Amino acid sequence: MPLERVNPDTLCPPVLNLYSQVVVSSAARWAFISGQVALDAQGHLIGADHASQALQAFRNLRLALRAVGADPQNITKMTLYVVDHRPELIEPIFAAGRVAFDGEWPLTASVFIGVHRLGLPEWLIEIDAVAALDH
Repeated sequence: MPLERVNPDTLCPPVLNLYSQVVVSSAARWAFISGQVALDAQGHLIGADHASQALQAFRNLRLALRAVGADPQNITKMTLYVVDHRPELIEPIFAAGRVAFDGEWPLTASVFIGVHRLGLPEWLIEIDAVAALDH
């Protein structure tokens, strides 16, 4: 099921080409994926820095997508919550996503939010998503 990505020339081009201004889908089924953090399947925290935690969180997001027969290109909306965000964290976080998604970064409608803290003090990044599934 193809998604239509729209970047109207009446809006600013996506910053760093990391998202799409609008994503249109005709999907009849949707997957709403809870915030994924850097915990492995046994509940152990993976990584102590933003980049390594981002890699695990994106891997978890990919696993959640696979569980419903989807892949990163099915994502229509993604929200990234980053503790103590600084501009220099953008590239390492998105680089981790490109690794986790095998180089196929999905251009989704997205939000990147700097936060003071997440659910537990050791968590540095949390990512939730909405994916369009086949009919």
